[in-house]
Amino acid sequence: MSSAGRFITFEGTEGVGKSTQISNAAETLKAVGVDCIVTREPGGTPMAEAIRELLLAPRDEPVNDLTELLLMFAARAQHLHTLILPALEKGQWVLCDRFTDATFAYQGGGRGVPLERIALLENLVQGDVRPDHVVLLDAPVETGMTRARNRGQLDRFEQEAVSFFQRIRDTYLARAAAEPARYNIVDAAAPLEAVSAQVSELMCKFQSDLL
Repeated sequence: MSSAGRFITFEGTEGVGKSTQISNAAETLKAVGVDCIVTREPGGTPMAEAIRELLLAPRDEPVNDLTELLLMFAARAQHLHTLILPALEKGQWVLCDRFTDATFAYQGGGRGVPLERIALLENLVQGDVRPDHVVLLDAPVETGMTRARNRGQLDRFEQEAVSFFQRIRDTYLARAAAEPARYNIVDAAAPLEAVSAQVSELMCKFQSDLL
């Protein structure tokens, strides 16, 4: 990991407000003079976005868990080496909507893919690159799914059962408990103003820690 830029990821289950809070975080950082870019996973580059479409589109054909996992890391490899690492080398901060913690949560916790299989691909694709900070927007599954349904048509993942998302949330919280220095849990069920204030405060803290 280059010491020039900072790599911050935003994680959480469906409907917790990641897009809103990444925009809020970017505005906060730019206001204090930090050059940052906003991106997402799967996606972030034209090729990775094409893989995203493959992954999210509802389909009649069952998607094998290994197929899903490999596509996630194929998109990540392209995204990391084409956009994220070059931005960090230029001194930019990268704010990313999901990264490999999501793979451990969704494919590991949700699908039941062995965690050592995910870790093997993580090391292959990323080497020693890990986010400097993870902002975990956490809310009860029912709260998030109600918000997701209100947004409109659900993608292939959003159509999963509540139990799938409960396993995902449990995995996120377990990872946060195991790495408290890296994870920052935000109560995403709180009023929007309170969530935004806490995220902005975190961004200012991350920036001041480098001064």
